[in-house]
Amino acid sequence: MTKLEELIKELCPNGVEFVELQKVCDFNRGTSITSKEVKGGSVPVVSGGQQPAFYHNVANREANSITIAGSGAYAGYISFWEEPIFCADSFTVDVKDKNALDKRYLYHFLLNKQNYIYSRKQGAGIPHVHGKDIARIQIPLPPLAVQREIVRILDKFTLYSQELAAELAARKKQYEFYRDKLLSFDNLTNGGGYNLNNLVRIVKLGEIATDVYRGSGITREQVVQSGTPCVRYGEIYTTYHVWFDRCVSYADPAVLQNPKYFEHGDILFAITGESVEDIAKSVAYVGHDKCLAGGDIVVMKHKQNPKYLAYALSTFSACQQKSKGKIKSKVVHSNVPSILNIEIPLPPLDIQERIVRVLDNFDAICSDLGIGLPAEIEKRQQQYEFYRDKLLTFGTGSATILTDRQTDRQTDRQTDRQT
Repeated sequence: MTKLEELIKELCPNGVEFVELQKVCDFNRGTSITSKEVKGGSVPVVSGGQQPAFYHNVANREANSITIAGSGAYAGYISFWEEPIFCADSFTVDVKDKNALDKRYLYHFLLNKQNYIYSRKQGAGIPHVHGKDIARIQIPLPPLAVQREIVRILDKFTLYSQELAAELAARKKQYEFYRDKLLSFDNLTNGGGYNLNNLVRIVKLGEIATDVYRGSGITREQVVQSGTPCVRYGEIYTTYHVWFDRCVSYADPAVLQNPKYFEHGDILFAITGESVEDIAKSVAYVGHDKCLAGGDIVVMKHKQNPKYLAYALSTFSACQQKSKGKIKSKVVHSNVPSILNIEIPLPPLDIQERIVRVLDNFDAICSDLGIGLPAEIEKRQQQYEFYRDKLLTFGTGSATILTDRQTDRQTDRQTDRQT
């Protein structure tokens, strides 16, 4: 019998009480603030995103706070902050009695309800989530010793996933370093011993583009379950990496005004974004369907290797050129002339192909959910979610928890069956 089973048998043999969150928690909204009001600092300002919006020199919440994003694209997103924070366009879920409810237990429980919380979004323009819509969720409230043992088990999965994520981040930095080094063509020689710089030209995109045009607006309401594949500009930031071969969205061209298309090999640029650093992110389309380009997308046709162009346009040098002269406001914009002035190194097509093969292999190790660290992180996340759901249900069989060593073997088998 495991420690958790012993605790449940001893402390709650007749089951666990369920109470509404509002009886054991307070929901406290943050204080609106803009970056112009802040002189800088190291305190994260938690607004409507998944990362700090900026940093402040004062905090309005203590360490170990649970926040839920109140509005925006990530409304409802749950975070746990180990350091003091400034809570802005979010709200905190605060424990009323620390002797009755463990904060990390509450955090894991809220993660278990993440999809439900997302479903409570309101508002067509800027979605909002309110504390009152979450307050009536019922939480199982076993004795504190049981809560803490559940936290110990779930935190173990979380810590391992964090360690894997840190290793993956280091791999990505390594990949970006070698990608930029490879595409700088500094002192490179081929097998014949001659310098590749003799074969490489520095060109502006305007010199190699055979056609450039903007897409046509596709609203969220015009996206359908099936039809003609399409890309909306936001998906270039959130969904697609360096290149892609199939779209995740569809639209009916019959309902669009002046529909614009892209095809195999075309490069897509998102010319509206939320940050100067990411503006004009570009991807190559290597599928074979004829697809619709949404508004705020620029399509560039050419006769080069599309993947090579996509990699070249993702380097630090290219991103600097994309962001040059751009000003941060609520949104950041680029335009066709700025894009056509971007300079990249351009070797012959055969060398482009060889570089693509190298970078595809390296990129897959860092990004492909089917192999390497991304696959391991996905697997461990599935294990965490499986046991979180099991432990926080307190239904039939939920108390059957294995030892640590058995857990590792059993969850591996469970995940293998699920995947």
